[in-house]
Amino acid sequence: MKLSVWTYEGPPHVGAMRVATAMTGLHYVLHAPQGDTYADLLFTMIERRNHRPPVSYTTFQARDLGADTAGLFKTACTDAVARFNPQAIIVGASCTAELIQDDPGGMAETMDLGIPVIPLELPSYQRKECFGADETFYQVVKALSAPQDRTPRITANILGGTALGFRHRDDIREITGLLADLGIEVNVCAPLGATPADIARMPAAHFNVLLYPETGETAARYLERDHGQPYTRAIPIGVGATRDFIAEVQKITGLTTQPDTSALRMPWWSSSVDSTYLTGKRVFLFGDATHVMAMARVARDEMGFEVAGMGCYNREFARPMRAMAKDYGVEALISDDYLEVEQTIERLAPEMILGTQMERHIGKRLGIPCAVISSPVHVQDFPARYSPVMGFEGANVLFDTLVHPLVMGLEEHLLAMFREDFEFHDDAGASHHGGHARRPAAPETPAEPAAQEADTAQRESTVEVVWLPAAEKELKKIPFFVRGKAKRNTESFAAQKGVQEISVDTLYEAKAHYAR
Repeated sequence: MKLSVWTYEGPPHVGAMRVATAMTGLHYVLHAPQGDTYADLLFTMIERRNHRPPVSYTTFQARDLGADTAGLFKTACTDAVARFNPQAIIVGASCTAELIQDDPGGMAETMDLGIPVIPLELPSYQRKECFGADETFYQVVKALSAPQDRTPRITANILGGTALGFRHRDDIREITGLLADLGIEVNVCAPLGATPADIARMPAAHFNVLLYPETGETAARYLERDHGQPYTRAIPIGVGATRDFIAEVQKITGLTTQPDTSALRMPWWSSSVDSTYLTGKRVFLFGDATHVMAMARVARDEMGFEVAGMGCYNREFARPMRAMAKDYGVEALISDDYLEVEQTIERLAPEMILGTQMERHIGKRLGIPCAVISSPVHVQDFPARYSPVMGFEGANVLFDTLVHPLVMGLEEHLLAMFREDFEFHDDAGASHHGGHARRPAAPETPAEPAAQEADTAQRESTVEVVWLPAAEKELKKIPFFVRGKAKRNTESFAAQKGVQEISVDTLYEAKAHYAR
């Protein structure tokens, strides 16, 4: 653990909070000093939830360290059960409270609270937020799930969705609909939206859909090992991966129904003439491993981009990330240091970044367009509208997500290119609002530079220039929307130099002159 201005992951107890906040009827008693309650803001402010996380803090202070902090914890447990009436509680310590070694789990188990008590052992100084969420969900499933018969119809559990997850709410809705199209009902979605009672009936499903390995893979492995439930490995992000996911589900279930893809727009655009000016753009990807690896495939295989670099901050997935990066011909960056990420982006100089909220800031500083594809994210990446990134509708959303920053970047580039033109210079009004250029008032006494410019313009008007055939041919290679300006600039340059015949060399000398 280290102090940092920015951090990709919080301590593991924040991951446990993500699970508790995602569920209903589960309460988290956290042994923590006063000041560690800051995490509440992550959910109410950033995710814009209308209720606070179901967490009770002991909030001991410095003066309590010489007394009975264990007594404070027991009181907090008793009060939480009496006040909130949960179906089960999870108990643990924050990174600061871990130092005083009070053993919250052991104390809670001896209290006979009348409901299941699930102790959490989350090593704050070795592991981080994603591990905390994954381990908490696993412990909840292990403690509460019970052996039982399968449902009469084919059903599946959806695993891994948590509070503060990147588009988890909408992804789960999209995949629930996709499974319905295949003839499969959802038995339980957990932890997002589940109760402890729902967790108990998870083994009734025929298989599990693992959408977020960072927060659900350990539970999926447990259910496969102890309850005989296979789980899907394909993460349905992008058109190709969604089709792989469907094929995997069909192989597990034996069903052959095909989903409706009539609303899918990404493949049309990717093969259209409109997309060709973006083909080959160099992109750098960074975030959690699952989203980065999925989006690398989308970027290269479905959008025609070139992957210039990729990496992740969660070291638990370093091995698959490195393997995929090797296949893509790049070296994976495994780091939780945003400064190292920024240095890598500066060195690679990509034309677009696909990353987290922190890469968005890095992109602004470096002048590189950025699309957010992974947590950690800020409030703008928890849209009120329906906006999944998984499934076929998610592919449409990704189409917008990847194209818009580049299109807007092109627009800004063109505006900068035409900044001196009569229609686009800084003193011109907005043309789409009916604005007109404002003529600056002429100075009473022309300054010497202005007089020199007038002399130059007069001199240029008296010189006739002729375009040689080779130069005219080269001029036609310039895109039509800047060709006129290139022609005028070259003629002006030639007149200034006293050149009457414009050759290919003159054209490129003029280009270099105006590029300075």
